[in-house]
Amino acid sequence: MKVIHLISGGDSGGAKTHVLSLLQNLNKTITAQLVCFRDGPFAQEARSLNIPTMICGGNNILRIRRTLSAYIRENGYELIHCHGSRANMIGALLRSATGVPVVSTVHSDYKLDYMGRPFSRLTFGNINAWALRQLDYRIGVSDAMVDLLISRGFAPDRFYTIYNGLDFTPASPQGDRLPYLRSLGAEVDAQSVVVGIAARLNPVKDMSTLVRGFAAGYRKCSRLRLVIAGDGEEREKLAALAAELGVSHQVTFAGWISGGMDRFYSALDINALTSLSETFPYALTEGARFHLATVATAVGGIPYLIDQDVNGYLFEPGDWHALGERLAALGSDDALRCAMGEKLYEKASTRFSIQKTVDTQLHIYGEILRRHRRPKAARDGVVICGAYGRGNAGDDAILEAILQEMRSIDPDMPMTVLSKDPESTRLAYRVQSVSRVNIGAWHRAMRHAKLYINGGGSLIQDVTSRRSLWFYLANIWVAKHSGCKVQMYGCGIGPVTRKNHRKLASSVLNRNVDVITLREPDSREELRSMGVTQPEILLTADPALTLRQASDAETDSVLLRAGIPTHGKYLCFALRRWKGFEEKAPLFGAAARYAYETYGLTPVFVAVEKHQDPGAGQLAAKGLDIPHYFLSDAGGAGTIIGALSRMEAVVSMRLHALIFAAGQGIPLAGVVYDPKVSAFLRYIGQECFTDLDALTADNLREMIDCCLKKAAHPTEQAAAVKRLQEMEEENVTVARRLLGL
Repeated sequence: MKVIHLISGGDSGGAKTHVLSLLQNLNKTITAQLVCFRDGPFAQEARSLNIPTMICGGNNILRIRRTLSAYIRENGYELIHCHGSRANMIGALLRSATGVPVVSTVHSDYKLDYMGRPFSRLTFGNINAWALRQLDYRIGVSDAMVDLLISRGFAPDRFYTIYNGLDFTPASPQGDRLPYLRSLGAEVDAQSVVVGIAARLNPVKDMSTLVRGFAAGYRKCSRLRLVIAGDGEEREKLAALAAELGVSHQVTFAGWISGGMDRFYSALDINALTSLSETFPYALTEGARFHLATVATAVGGIPYLIDQDVNGYLFEPGDWHALGERLAALGSDDALRCAMGEKLYEKASTRFSIQKTVDTQLHIYGEILRRHRRPKAARDGVVICGAYGRGNAGDDAILEAILQEMRSIDPDMPMTVLSKDPESTRLAYRVQSVSRVNIGAWHRAMRHAKLYINGGGSLIQDVTSRRSLWFYLANIWVAKHSGCKVQMYGCGIGPVTRKNHRKLASSVLNRNVDVITLREPDSREELRSMGVTQPEILLTADPALTLRQASDAETDSVLLRAGIPTHGKYLCFALRRWKGFEEKAPLFGAAARYAYETYGLTPVFVAVEKHQDPGAGQLAAKGLDIPHYFLSDAGGAGTIIGALSRMEAVVSMRLHALIFAAGQGIPLAGVVYDPKVSAFLRYIGQECFTDLDALTADNLREMIDCCLKKAAHPTEQAAAVKRLQEMEEENVTVARRLLGL
């Protein structure tokens, strides 16, 4: 593989480190040629690292375009990789001239690159904004950067994410830290806990928050000291602030550190960062390399490294009160500081090493070239329609699973999702999405797609809404008449209660659907009773059964943010408001008390639908005077599954809480408000459920007893779930067949 990298040659900071370390390591595997538009320290350092480097200088853009076009063709380069605004402009001009795919790594927010320079922002800033939109693909140096650009209208399926990687080879011994710190001017002794930061002293780094937070922390923990490595226009202002707050002797302005940063980080106890904006700063991984406890603002890609309360602390920009609390806690507790530093090192060295970055970059190149060489076809890809973009974790889990399975068929397949909130769907899943009400947009997508998927859940029903049924039937009709194959995917059917609706649904499904795959047998009976006989009908399982739980660290962070200890003994209640729930709510509170007093289980009220369910949990727990917790926002499907995996048993009205718990082998009991809940439970051989209308204190206690007895013998449920997961694969087999793959 031969890739040519374009960069201005005047870059510094994180962008410089990223490009040079990346190219140095890429050249061990492929040919990665660096082209700078000026000579200077950047190019000289590249040559010293044995990176193939050429200079293509001057201001004649057309001459540069001709020169590079000829060079790329003559030397057989397969891909152009740009870094920075000048490179993006040249890359946009080379795209049509060479026919080679062009990708740009976006190292910073292009709208902030020329802050304080209005003329440059008007000219170079606007040219860069134009150029970025002309390129084939873009790489963000954090997921947060990708999300930012997608929110500005960039195509979500043309993005990749890469994180700044660091060489985690253990550093050589750095010697006694006290003489070194004193050489920087710090007043320290053996008991000092040293907080450090390495950054430019400019407004975006918000050092005044650091000084204020440090002063607040110092008042609670007098062992704290602060050393600031860096210089800039705010130095005098910050020194005056330290004096005003009475911490002049505890704050050291060390200026720029010469001779490398290993010596600096090895002398610290706590690494800090207070930036208002970041992508993914090397300062944090450099600190992690030295096992430093870390406190940082929750901006950019930082939350992807730091799991709150697990391997570090996050706070909102400008919140010096929270920073002070965190610094005081770390300064006062040596064991906590050490534990957090070790956990951060474990994550950073595994997921953010330079080798991980190089491997990711090579994978990106391979995918770009594969997509570039993909034959053009009049019809390609999939349109997926379901109850998406509503904030319901169950419905979103279905979408996540379907997208995952479509990518397993063809990772480059175009996909369009119809969503109530297309912007959130684009951000969450990096997929093209159009509004459910934009008939023209989804009709155009159907005219170019091979397959239309009616995506899971119980969409063909008229209990919650007649208009919903009409919408999905209309979509199926339009998809078929637009030339798509039509699959109803791992779905439930019904109830369809009105006679005219049953007749309409039967007519539309018989004439327009190729294959229906069902998640439980009751739906098959509903189809038969409606007279649906023409489509191929197969019994499979719910796609959400294939989803995996998040990492332990992510799950721990979700629980800790809700104030829930990570490894207690818990009984989950996943409730929702439904007709008659208010009357039955006290029964759940009584059951929670029973489980606590009888089995020592602390109740946790988990919201699957974060906008509606918290109120149901609060109502059930009203007046409860035993320990209990609320998990009102458990995040996405992965972290919800992770949270449920920590429970001893799950009592749920929500179908997908039961599905998630079943997938983890957690004993469960259902409170049925909809036939789909009992249908699933019977399908996995679980008889521990009762209708909401028939719920009593006695039968709820009996179900909890039943669950906990089964906890000692989980083999039957595990076997049933494994069987369903194997059956679910038929959903994918059918989709592959309909796609002709």
